[in-house]
Amino acid sequence: MPNVIGLDEFDRLFTQFEHTAWRLETRRRYASDELTDTYAQFTRGEPVNWEGVDAEWCAERREQTGLGKRFERVRIVDDPPTAGQLYLLDNARRNSAVGEKIHNLWRENADRLSLPDEDFWIFDSRLVALLNFDDADNLVNVELITEPAAVLRYAMARDAAMHHAVSYEQFAAQLTAKED
Repeated sequence: MPNVIGLDEFDRLFTQFEHTAWRLETRRRYASDELTDTYAQFTRGEPVNWEGVDAEWCAERREQTGLGKRFERVRIVDDPPTAGQLYLLDNARRNSAVGEKIHNLWRENADRLSLPDEDFWIFDSRLVALLNFDDADNLVNVELITEPAAVLRYAMARDAAMHHAVSYEQFAAQLTAKED
């Protein structure tokens, strides 16, 4: 039987892990992003000022990375990227400024590598938090996976994604060069 937790309990995982928190982002859009002022600024073509945005989230990430913990993620991007994916590429500046390492991978490469289609976090290579979304792209709950063979499958996907992904700065430069 799945071990499903609510979003408050999920939030606590980001201070309870000991060493590493790693995410694979596969979705083309996230409804929660589209409700933000920064998303509105971005879609209007205005420069987004990320300072002060989600100050509590940023302070928590800084505190955790100050303790020597690592946050990393790989974002899967379509060709051409969706508006939501371009927004997240811009958002990577904020995430990186608080100590997170962001990488990107083209969806065709992710498909070639047979990476999972779902979003998930891996905490300390022993706990997977599978993110469950509704049809409107809202995060509704999180399923915790601790069975070692299942965790290993997600860790193998993480390793493949990290091996083939590039830093968000390099990806953004490639995207700009492709548009020129």
